[in-house]
This record gives sequence, C-alpha cells and structure tokens, in this order.
Amino acid sequence: MDQFELHRETEGIPINDQFSSLDLLKKQSFVNIDRLGRLEEKEAEVLTEHLLEVYVNERLTMKVVCLPEYLAELVLGRLLTEGIVSGPDEIKSVYLCENGCRARVYLTKTPDRSPREFTETTPSCCTGSHILNDLFITQEKPLPVRPIPWKAEWVFSLADLFAEGTPLHDKTCGTHSCFLASGGKTLFWCEDIGRHNALDKAIGYAFRSGIDLSRCMVYSSGRLPVDMTVKAIRAGIPILASKAVPTAEAVALAKEYHLTLLCAARRDSMRLYAGDPPSLC
Repeated sequence: MDQFELHRETEGIPINDQFSSLDLLKKQSFVNIDRLGRLEEKEAEVLTEHLLEVYVNERLTMKVVCLPEYLAELVLGRLLTEGIVSGPDEIKSVYLCENGCRARVYLTKTPDRSPREFTETTPSCCTGSHILNDLFITQEKPLPVRPIPWKAEWVFSLADLFAEGTPLHDKTCGTHSCFLASGGKTLFWCEDIGRHNALDKAIGYAFRSGIDLSRCMVYSSGRLPVDMTVKAIRAGIPILASKAVPTAEAVALAKEYHLTLLCAARRDSMRLYAGDPPSLC
C-alpha cells in the first residue's frame, strides 16, 4: 500500500496502540484429490482468524473475528458505523493491547439508559462477529448523506485496481477488500475475511486520519445488503460501490438516505441503483 502514500497520524484521537503484528497467513498441508481418484500431498497458505474483544467504558460490547492488521482502524470504524460515536470528540481514548486481543475504548458520554435484554442481529457476513450489548448504540436514525458530483472513471479505476489483484486473495481466494478514494485518488485499501470488517477498516482509517468522509467513496468486493449500506450512511459517505450486487432493501435504503449506490461495478460497466448519474465534465 506504499504507492498510495498512506499517513498514520491520529488527528486528535488519543490512541495507545501497543499491537505490532501477527502472521496473516499460515501454511497448512492437505491431500489433493483429483477426479481420477489420485491423491497427492500438498501445502498451501491459509488465512489466520483473529478474535478481538472491544470494551467500551469497561463494558464488553463487541467480539470481532478479523485478520490481525489495522485493528485500531477496525475499532474506530466499527464505533462509527454501529452508531456508538458520531465524531472524534466523543472518544476520550483507545487502547489496543500488544497481542491485539483486547481493545478498550473510553467515551466522553455515558449511556442514559439501564442495561436491558438485547436481541442480537447476526451480520450477514457470518464470520462470528458479535455486538454483545446495545448500551452505547444510539436509537436515533442516521442523517441522510449529502450527494456529491462523481465521475464514472473514478469507479472504473477502482474496479481496475481490484481486478489487478489483492495479495492475500491471490494467495488464498479467501478475503474481501475495500478501497477508499476521494476525487479519483485512492487513499487506502485493505483486505479482511469479512466484507464488513474491510469496510470498517477503510472508514476507520479515514476517521483516524482526519479525512472528510463526506467527500469520499468506497468500493467493496462484497455484496451490499442493508447492514453494509447503513454503515456507509452512518459514516456520511455519499458514494458506495461494489463489484457484487445489492438487495432490494439496500436499494430502498440508499434512495431514502440519498446514497449513490453503484453495484456490479467492474472494468467494463456498472449499475446505478440509486443517486444521480455521473458528471460528464
């Protein structure tokens, strides 16, 4: 990702990140069986699943199964897209332990309601990520996003980048990826075992770096149901694009909240499901 000139400054969010790195891949032996019944011992690299527990004001709030990289960005992005915070001024501090298994977040606000029975909504990614309580999650509806002019070439360039390959997916065929861009310039990209995680990491990177998300677009490799679409809306991102398809409910949500929704966005064509057509100039 060096070609995108990434910057890692915290921009006012106090982050004590003690985590260094863990292996993203591990070699595993297997027996290959072909159609003729021949057996051959081989070896391949597989992804490492990592469990991160997130405590908010000392209350266990999330368990996230992810790849062990960009964990601070993942925490920040998830705080924003789950409606736990709406801006950096609501975060006192974030601490990430050295083995990356536990994050502690302290907010400037305290919940104005008592703990109650909580019914969990299972994310459509089915990676084992869980929201354990909704004590800090706002019950307010998100605000509509502010549409911005956009160019088709911006989306096609991201589709080109994705088609040219992403390192972990090339080795394992097991990741989703997400690209963050603004005005045709790619600012960040990442891979993860879950498309929700990848989107949250891209949003968290912008949140951490002081990038104005209202001028950005994101491009995801995964399908876009409601739970992915609402993440972009909560983050105030005006353009959400994907190589894959939306659901009918996601399209309706995008129209309601003025989100430009582009799907089946590949190197030769894309589908505009919601929002205004691209600018010609």
